[in-house]
Amino acid sequence: MSYSRMDSGDSLSLYSRENDSESASTLGSQPVSPVINSQDGTDLAYYEVSSKHHIPSSYNKCANLLLHVPKSVVVAGLLTIFAASYLLSLQAGNLVYINEHLGIIGVELVVSVISLTAVTVMLYASRMRSNTRRGALLVIMCISAALYWYDHGERFEHHGFYNLLVFLAIFIPLNVAIALFYVLWCKINNFVVYFSISLVIGGIAASASLVHYRRVFDQGALGAFQYTPGECQWTGRNIPFIDLLPAGAQNFWAGSMYCRPESQKIKASVDGDGVLRVACESEDKDVFVDVLPETRQWPLKDKDMWNVFNHLVLKRIVRLPYSSSRPFVLNETTQAVVVRCGSSSTIVTRVSPSLAKLPMYVPPSDSDTRSSGSSASAPASARFNISGVPKVQLERPNVIYLMLDAVSHRQFYRRLPKSAQVLKTLHRPGSHRLFELYRYHSVGFSTDNSTKATYVGEIFPSRPNPLPIWAHYRDRGYVTARVETGCDDWAKEYTGNKYKSQEYSVGNRSLDYELSSPFCLPEYYPNVGNAFGNFKGPYSLTARCLYGRYVHDWAFDYLSQLRTELREHRTKQLAHQKDARPYMISATFLEGHEGTGEVLRTVDDSLAAFLASMRDSGELNDTVLIIGADHGLHMGLNFAFLQSGRIEHKNPFFAMLVPEWLHEFSEKYQTEYGSEKVSPFAANEQRLVTPFETHHTFRVLADWPEFETDSWKRSLFAAQKAGRTCEEAGIGANFCMCKIPTTQ
Repeated sequence: MSYSRMDSGDSLSLYSRENDSESASTLGSQPVSPVINSQDGTDLAYYEVSSKHHIPSSYNKCANLLLHVPKSVVVAGLLTIFAASYLLSLQAGNLVYINEHLGIIGVELVVSVISLTAVTVMLYASRMRSNTRRGALLVIMCISAALYWYDHGERFEHHGFYNLLVFLAIFIPLNVAIALFYVLWCKINNFVVYFSISLVIGGIAASASLVHYRRVFDQGALGAFQYTPGECQWTGRNIPFIDLLPAGAQNFWAGSMYCRPESQKIKASVDGDGVLRVACESEDKDVFVDVLPETRQWPLKDKDMWNVFNHLVLKRIVRLPYSSSRPFVLNETTQAVVVRCGSSSTIVTRVSPSLAKLPMYVPPSDSDTRSSGSSASAPASARFNISGVPKVQLERPNVIYLMLDAVSHRQFYRRLPKSAQVLKTLHRPGSHRLFELYRYHSVGFSTDNSTKATYVGEIFPSRPNPLPIWAHYRDRGYVTARVETGCDDWAKEYTGNKYKSQEYSVGNRSLDYELSSPFCLPEYYPNVGNAFGNFKGPYSLTARCLYGRYVHDWAFDYLSQLRTELREHRTKQLAHQKDARPYMISATFLEGHEGTGEVLRTVDDSLAAFLASMRDSGELNDTVLIIGADHGLHMGLNFAFLQSGRIEHKNPFFAMLVPEWLHEFSEKYQTEYGSEKVSPFAANEQRLVTPFETHHTFRVLADWPEFETDSWKRSLFAAQKAGRTCEEAGIGANFCMCKIPTTQ
């Protein structure tokens, strides 16, 4: 046992070695001498190491931290608090329950983090017997394993894995910071002074950054949220701390955000006659073609998400050998195949049947959305015919709708900077104009309510067999196409219980083309276990890849094929003065739907290229393009702990591009028939609007060149009421985040 005295001015400290060998290895055989200290009248024997090997004062200072030995009962108490608070945070329920108790769950997680951090500090920064330390670590591991075993689910009913991710996202950085502080404090003299100066400088920098991020929080491509008297304002203190984190900080530990290319290059294409041609890099490899099933005609019962839809896709795949010596002709209804060469694969998509072979759809009389018994109909006296208005294009516009799941207005500009820059260039007065909705407010916690408001016009459909909005377009002669990148079917998932029979096929009734089956393949969408996990599937927080490419790239490929072929056919029809069929395309992208908010970055290049191609092709002269979200992110650190995250959740992104002729007509109609003589687009940018207005916008476009006056008034082509409240907009009082201040 050896003792040492601290430098002058410091209090005495006892340093015990765990054993004599450790002491010997530290002091070696250096001479020591007994000394008697009687400054306070008490004799104390200790050994003083010779000056040559005197222990530095910084080491003495470091070892003096937490002078008093923490009792085991303190550690036990903190571990009890850690386990109890974490266990309480696992409280489960449905979506509404989690939303109402999210704040409490967050506090319980923070308490558990602080408790375990306190134990960790005590174990490593205070004097403690090695056996006690090892025992405490063993208890921590046992408690952690038990909590993980108790609940490691990834659903609302069992959300233990999400809790674990949030816990680690706070615990690890916090403990790394404490450890770094401890090491520097031990090694550097006057560290507290340097640290204080760094805190001041860092605080100033962070404050300046927060001022900047608060300013850009409300900005868009061409304008910004305006604090207009009489209009609602976002409630609570909006301080976007999450923007202080650099891109990738929340999921850097999940691995690369890039897709690993396939080991072999495969060139495959389908010509106009449906002949598939394949060139494999390794000619000695056998080539197989997996013909993916056409899902458009499947009944509702076959499209039940998870364990039904994806399993039926896999079951109905037909694998055929490929030989270059004979033609490989695809069935006319086949939209996609997977070409496999050795261990490598690629997807080939096409638009089939061609437009020349696609007959005009005749809706059944009992569900025709144009009939008097349909909710889409209105008396002739309540309709406006544009044919009598001079200088207005009667040709029906194309409509493209990109739905970005769980992307707020701010998140779009935070994670998609390239797309935001291209979006700004799409505003070309005289050709087409861009508008954004800064007070666009979701009408429900998740996808359910907002998409039903958008596609059906009601959160609780009042009629049986409620057809989605694309059925309205098909009934009116549009070519309709839809891309679902999540291996699900919107109608089955959100309105399936409203249909009289599960044998009914909504896809066959409402769509001409559908692409879903590639996104049910097990390389992306797990066919065993949880398909919606954190590390694989449509909600994963890692890069979502399929055969060496991002999943969304396959979707954008098909969208480009649709646009090219549908547009070419329409151009030919117009050249021969025939009735050219417009098209309505909708697609859903799920990259925004995950807890870290980082995966959305992977879409930026592809979305920016898609927007640039639409700008450069001239399509926007006769196409209405809408890019919208159902809600902002409803999970993760930002949503759980910050008011800014809760504002983002209620404020989904929404931007619309309209041709100049449609913009001019809307302005004139508002001036002549509207209650306010204002620009409807400029007014709506700063007014409270919801997915209900989006629905009526789709309805007006489907009916062109005439429309129901009631739908027009409720659409984005008409100025919505100034000073609108959540109640007037159809937003529940408990869900409202934009309220009119009582005092201006």
